[in-house]
Amino acid sequence: MKRYGSVIGVKPEAIAEYKRYHAAVWPDILDRIRKCNIQNYSIYLKDDFLFGYFEYHGTDYQADMAKMAADPRTQQWWAVMMPMQQPLPTRREGEWWAEMEEVFHMD
Repeated sequence: MKRYGSVIGVKPEAIAEYKRYHAAVWPDILDRIRKCNIQNYSIYLKDDFLFGYFEYHGTDYQADMAKMAADPRTQQWWAVMMPMQQPLPTRREGEWWAEMEEVFHMD
């Protein structure tokens, strides 16, 4: 299992809508996330930043992320979410959510 943390901005005027969507995530989106070997997934909000955390339990992260990205229903969900988000200017090439470095963990 590998832990992942990522961050992205959220447009202040979209926060209420973003929270509303995430209070009732489409069931097929949740199913796709599970099928891509992601567990213990949380998104936190502070001011106009979102912090995402999840645990990856698969063996081929890139293949699972490609499978998720190719899913038409996931693409529909992202089409709703992406206009509400503001990627960090310091993110790496190809990232939407900026991956974070884990500097401490305690079980």
